Amino acid sequence: MSQACPAAIAAAPARRGPRRLSRRAAFAVVAAIIVLFLAASSAPSPLYVVYQHQWHFSSGTLTAVFAVYVVGMLASLLVFGGLSDHLGRRPVLAAAIGLEAVALVLFLVAGDVSVLYLARFLQGVATGTAMTTLGATLVDLNPPHAPGRAGLVNGVTPTTGLALGALGCGFLVEYAPAPTRLVYALLLSAIVLAALAVAAMPETSARRPGARASLVPRLGVPAGARADFYALVPIIVASWALGGLYLSLGPSVAAGIFGLSNHLIGGLVVTALCGTGALTTFALRRRATGEVLRIGAGLLATGTTVTLAGIATDSVVSALAGTLIAGVGFGASALAMFGALGKLAGPAERGALFAVGYTIAYLAFSVPAVAAGLATTAAGLRPTAIVYSLTVIVLGLAALAAHGFRAARARAKAVR
Repeated sequence: MSQACPAAIAAAPARRGPRRLSRRAAFAVVAAIIVLFLAASSAPSPLYVVYQHQWHFSSGTLTAVFAVYVVGMLASLLVFGGLSDHLGRRPVLAAAIGLEAVALVLFLVAGDVSVLYLARFLQGVATGTAMTTLGATLVDLNPPHAPGRAGLVNGVTPTTGLALGALGCGFLVEYAPAPTRLVYALLLSAIVLAALAVAAMPETSARRPGARASLVPRLGVPAGARADFYALVPIIVASWALGGLYLSLGPSVAAGIFGLSNHLIGGLVVTALCGTGALTTFALRRRATGEVLRIGAGLLATGTTVTLAGIATDSVVSALAGTLIAGVGFGASALAMFGALGKLAGPAERGALFAVGYTIAYLAFSVPAVAAGLATTAAGLRPTAIVYSLTVIVLGLAALAAHGFRAARARAKAVR
């Protein structure tokens, strides 16, 4: 018996580790998870009006609930942005997915605005942690025969997710039962599937020391890039401030100014901006950054002007046309921002520069929206929307002027 055991062991097949997804399949899974996280982040937008009606809070509180998500997201981008470089992609993604699941459970059981605050904050932390890690994982898995694919997917999937989340939630709120519960139950199911997919993914980043040191935020604009970076600030602020307005008060504007109380339309307001932005990012992916910036700034100002005319005259057609035009500017501006930032600094300085860009972007995404919510409570929805739109127009024109000035200086230097 003792002599048979070694032979039996030798004849037995070698024990294999857990089956992993191929790199191609893992790339597709990561792209889908990005869409899922951003869809979950925009899903509450059509519901804000419902919560406000049920729990009787002001527009200022509504935008504060929106802003606390951005605070959590910005904090996680700055603190956890480099953590997966040290711990590996899969552990950090698993933690982000777990935290997102907790947030969705809180949404499911929320009975007052305090739980909503907590759910949105945790969702912001989870989304910020996931986005930096997912973006890095896409680059890790990028197929060698298509070197630009990860950048394109990183540019298109966030706005696609925002558009799908708002549209899907708007449909469910209007036509399905349990409007404040069903969407979160479906998202929670999808998050569970995402967790299983991450467990089956290959690890693309080896562990290395320095995890604790990576938690210290590093911000900085290289001295040689400051003039070009400052010229980008108006378009960053204009585009992200417009996105913040649509995601926080867009459905309220549709209902309060135009009388469009259908919740699907509230979702379509967000989708019109973000969906058009996603298509634009894909369409302009091969254009030069300077050209894309001009398109973005010009159409952002033009579209907001047309929308403003619709708000002033109660014209739904004008407001919709302006939103679609501004959506093109929104997508082009985002593409130009990331393209320009990537060229302004070397590899050793790029992370800190992107952190500054993200900080400005998310502050513009949240602070003006909160101010608009407070102004709506004090002065009304229409005057607030008009002033906000005028500010975006001025910033868009300033971005055009700044870019023109920088381009003229570059041409003058080339002549010398």
